[in-house]
Amino acid sequence: MQSEYTCQSCLKRLSRISGAKPFARPARANPVYTTTRKRYYHQINGKFKALATQQRRTAATAESLNHRVTRNAPGDLKSAAPFGVEEAIRNPERVLLQPSNLFHSFSNSPSPVIRRRAAFMKSHAYCPHPDHRQTRIVTSPHDPEGRKTTKSIHPPAHVNFECPDCGLPVYCSEKHWMDDYEHHTEICDTLRQANEDDHDLHSGRFFPEFEYPGPQIEEILPNMTNWDTYLYTREYNAINEDRSMRQATRLLTYPMTIASVIHELSPYNIRAGGRLTTEGLKSLSALRYSLHPPRSGSGLGIEGLRPTPPAVRIFILGARAESSLPRQVWVQLEYLFHRCPLHLIFIGPESMTNRDDEFPLPERTATNPFGGIVEDRISNYMKITTFVEYYHTMHKANYFQPFDPYFDCFVLFHPGLGHPASAHEWEETLPHLLETKVPIISTGYTDWDMQRDKQWVEEKMAGEVDLLMEAGENRFRSLRWDLNDLDPGDISAGNWGVWAFRGKRYETTMKDGVISV
Repeated sequence: MQSEYTCQSCLKRLSRISGAKPFARPARANPVYTTTRKRYYHQINGKFKALATQQRRTAATAESLNHRVTRNAPGDLKSAAPFGVEEAIRNPERVLLQPSNLFHSFSNSPSPVIRRRAAFMKSHAYCPHPDHRQTRIVTSPHDPEGRKTTKSIHPPAHVNFECPDCGLPVYCSEKHWMDDYEHHTEICDTLRQANEDDHDLHSGRFFPEFEYPGPQIEEILPNMTNWDTYLYTREYNAINEDRSMRQATRLLTYPMTIASVIHELSPYNIRAGGRLTTEGLKSLSALRYSLHPPRSGSGLGIEGLRPTPPAVRIFILGARAESSLPRQVWVQLEYLFHRCPLHLIFIGPESMTNRDDEFPLPERTATNPFGGIVEDRISNYMKITTFVEYYHTMHKANYFQPFDPYFDCFVLFHPGLGHPASAHEWEETLPHLLETKVPIISTGYTDWDMQRDKQWVEEKMAGEVDLLMEAGENRFRSLRWDLNDLDPGDISAGNWGVWAFRGKRYETTMKDGVISV
């Protein structure tokens, strides 16, 4: 790794875990005395266990991020380690991809993982040229498949030609690429950016943006206006590159999307343009009362004993890649709520995605009837439980009852409520969710995806839904664009939009001495 692309701190940390010492300074054999307690420590070769441990965690976080961005890739791609990460630890002097050398066509990529992705695209994705016949039902006005008509004469063909500008296989032949070039230029720059971001993950470089801060004192309040103010007030390492910012937000978007809605310093409010409704203020105020408890004077002695409230439960339904995020990412959510225990509950048939090391699942017993995987050592105030089961099955068994609007909340990350392929799975679950009367936060890949979900909910449960927050762009969305390996022209951003709703609540009133609803 060359010094002009890496700070001295990163070089030292790489050398400490690998044993090699590029650009190392002469070792100091003399003890270094501190001025505070007159104690001394030997700093020979700068070997500190804490830094080596943090470097291993950073490399693991980089590996986890690579897993999340290949949601539609085959299984062998999801389980592959990032190109160069382990090799960089064993041999830091090997030639790695530098920031000026990140663009490569997928088929000729130096990373074998990306080359396999290219092969997967060429065998599954279809050419979007309007001369071909349709391969699927068009569900969105932005779907390029809608440009194909019944007059198309050519049968569907897989993509095979890679655009020299973005490096992705996007058309079946160079002729079709040239003929449809004007349409391709609308997304070509974004595809190139996604290409370089993928190669950056496999470059083997050190990722300082994956180092997360610890807890802050309660008097230091985070500014949750946007990504920049949050990262600054939470004292993250300075992120000076747009690419590093995109990589960091791709992971943090999940805990921060939840926090941006339920935190008392939320950027969403009932003022004009704040998107929060009156009903939303009522529901979230109840939840915030538990998330931000007042100081009670509790202590370690007998005099300091105080009753402890139950943990706030955040149910994440239809969980997929978010359930396998590095736990230090989810702990960032806990650091925003002082003295409040949190219990994250991942539920869904795909909730163990990218968690192959945790198989086989626990046996279903009388004390654990749904085989939940419990992680109660995450931190002092966070517990995570995972269930590979549909929520409506557990709801019918009264497993989580009773629900309390002061302690419960549901989150749906990209649920696809109105998508034709997944709507039937939510049709049985939705009535049970509305029955709980607790807030339900939902996100979408695009504005169309989110509006389709909202319309589906309103049609299926007409008159039984209270809108808590209007649909719109998420201030803490992922800044990185992700590729769909089944359709390279389909690009999306994680948690692009967010909205919230709940089951309709009725209030009783007295009229002429008779109780009416």
